[in-house]
Amino acid sequence: MWLTVPCYNEASRLDVSEVARLLEDRRVDVLFVNDGSTDATATLLADVSRLHPSRVRVLDLERNGGKGEAVRRGMLEALSLGSPVVGYLDADFATPPAELVHLLDELEASRAAVVLGARIARLGAVVERNPARHYLGRVFATAASTVLDLAVYDTQCGAKLFRDTPQLRAALATPFRSRWAFDVELIGRLTACTPPLTKDDFVEVPLREWHDKRGSKLAGPAMLKAGLDVLRLGADVATQGKRAFFRRG
Repeated sequence: MWLTVPCYNEASRLDVSEVARLLEDRRVDVLFVNDGSTDATATLLADVSRLHPSRVRVLDLERNGGKGEAVRRGMLEALSLGSPVVGYLDADFATPPAELVHLLDELEASRAAVVLGARIARLGAVVERNPARHYLGRVFATAASTVLDLAVYDTQCGAKLFRDTPQLRAALATPFRSRWAFDVELIGRLTACTPPLTKDDFVEVPLREWHDKRGSKLAGPAMLKAGLDVLRLGADVATQGKRAFFRRG
């Protein structure tokens, strides 16, 4: 499996030791997407790639297009490499490597086409979230679930895996409208294809461990923009149907 890790100015945050832990599982290879970084991210990623030449690749994008475009381009590249499973993970490793491997185990043990990590605080799990972001996230997730007409608990968790399906390739064929609510668009596109993926093709897996990391780019204005994007999506879906998920601009 080729796992996309989008990076924008991550030179001071990317923990190389976490990359090594991820690569301990021989099923996982890593494709970093340098999203037009202006710091030393490109140099750092090149160094990591040299340490693991057969397991790590770097896709350099000349201009910053946002996380959604970096993820889209990375997963398309992963599919072109013949990977039967692709996915993405945030560069801050808020989702630890062991949890990503757990998601892969769950995908392989099921018939699902999509496995989504879910940050659910519960007994026996260590899920540490900033309270304000958590409550804003619940409002966002409720709105997203309504727009998607799908009972998704956590659309925004940055750990998701997908089997290579015609629906996934169609969903990735064109850029997303939103930089930050692209997860909602991606899930929506998968359910708007012909034939569509249904609720039975998705599995949400509660993470056993997740840590809110400082310096997250999804804060303040970005969260507001993501919320507004979901509202616009909802209005378009209400008037145009699910094909609105494929509309650009």
